[in-house]
Amino acid sequence: MLTCDHSVSSDRYDDRVEEHLHFTGFYHASQIGIVQCQKALVYTLVKRWHPDTHTFHLLIGECAVTLEDVAMILGLPMDGLPVTRMTISSVEALEAECLHQFGAAPRMSECRGSGIKLTWLRDLKERLQLTDEENKQRHVKCHIILLLDTILLGDKSGSSVHWKFLPLLRDFGSIAQFSWGSACLAHLYRALCRASRFDYPILLINKAILGGATGSFVWVAYSVDRVDPDIIPADIYMHSVVWSATVPLVSFECIEWHATDRCRRQFGFVQGVPHQERNLDKAHGEVLTDPKNLNWATATSHSFWVMQWTNMYNHVLTEDDGPQHPLDIYMHWYRKKYGNCLNLSDLVVQEDDEGDQGMDDVDQENEEAEEQEPNSLADPVFDLHNMQTHADTESGPPGTHHSHISADEGQRHTPTHLASYALQRPHFACRSN
Repeated sequence: MLTCDHSVSSDRYDDRVEEHLHFTGFYHASQIGIVQCQKALVYTLVKRWHPDTHTFHLLIGECAVTLEDVAMILGLPMDGLPVTRMTISSVEALEAECLHQFGAAPRMSECRGSGIKLTWLRDLKERLQLTDEENKQRHVKCHIILLLDTILLGDKSGSSVHWKFLPLLRDFGSIAQFSWGSACLAHLYRALCRASRFDYPILLINKAILGGATGSFVWVAYSVDRVDPDIIPADIYMHSVVWSATVPLVSFECIEWHATDRCRRQFGFVQGVPHQERNLDKAHGEVLTDPKNLNWATATSHSFWVMQWTNMYNHVLTEDDGPQHPLDIYMHWYRKKYGNCLNLSDLVVQEDDEGDQGMDDVDQENEEAEEQEPNSLADPVFDLHNMQTHADTESGPPGTHHSHISADEGQRHTPTHLASYALQRPHFACRSN
């Protein structure tokens, strides 16, 4: 039995700003605590991830964490502007931005490279007197930055956050216009590609809980009989049409590919042999290791992918662009291409002393690898590999689709969502037998 306890985060918001938090789109994500998870649960998933396709390779075929999962688990804004803008490696610019938004700026000792130490943000948040609109907005901005670093986009340091996100919060009324959910998923994909041993992203942990992680590994996206369908608020389904879009995921320098064409069954469609994997070229693998004063939205290596994201409605999955042959044709291709790496028996870490030792060995290998890599200001944990995925999709929104993929069928079901417990109930324990 695998157990995962879901505890409340120490970075709580004041109840007096709850309405403001709703306005920014970060309310549901604020209900999620810090997940302490057994290593075997996530390790099994990490070993199933293929950086070249950005999917998990299981016995039943390919599957992935998608924008639908982000919406259902985190409730973050999905449709909207890409999370990207200018990054400036300048202490003066950092100070000016903080003074403009918070009326105070961190000292040099309260900074770390291009990052602001979380202790400074927490102290500022606690000192604010919530007697006027300006301070309430400042409180929410501090909370969002802390949420991004500690839960949504956290790295192994857990002590500072890159200040590049601050300009996106400058106009309080425009915060919800950014696609924070897709940025979170981009970070998850990067984390999977680099197989971090430190802060397993909460999306992966929750997805593992919902799907289970055992030797046979049956991927059940959302269990029909385990949650009340009314738990998920209606606003989560806004813009659900884009959940299946086969598009780049953008977060400043980070570009990852949302390969929904390889897991069509998760959206209720027939799965066929996918197209050639998409090569993101120089955009994939970019890190902020050195000072880079660059507008990533217009950079030569990134502008094409940013434009594709803005045209996401032209790349959603439809019935018309799918295959007309039975599922077994896809499975024949899949097993022929990936059959030599589908055996799970040697990849599952047992929940005993031997299993813990196995994970310790992996941790030691990761530590040795990290010592040979340059430190990244934006993401010091993860080691990127070249990734290629692609599928051209035609325009035409398919409507809202939810899926339950079983090992026997791989067919569409209409599920309710266990993931909603993460949105509504900050204290819970999930078990997968």
